[in-house]
Amino acid sequence: MKPHRGVLILVLGILGFFCCICAPLAWWMGSQDMAEIEAGRMDPEGKQLTQVGMILGIVGCVLLILGIIFQVAMMALAGGVAAVGN
Repeated sequence: MKPHRGVLILVLGILGFFCCICAPLAWWMGSQDMAEIEAGRMDPEGKQLTQVGMILGIVGCVLLILGIIFQVAMMALAGGVAAVGN
């Protein structure tokens, strides 16, 4: 039986709020580990840590996407204001 990576996934999920690449990694690693735990090939002791880290990774990805949308909207708004000002 493989050891769980729950602590690593949890740390990546927390860091996902500050570092863009960590949130998708936490989500991906968490979903893979949850499949391994459910199949009985990984230590089930880390299931709760893995779930929390994966959920934080999902929330981090949503915030990342919203941030990108916000930035694109601000650039479009600034472009429109600059075009009207001339």
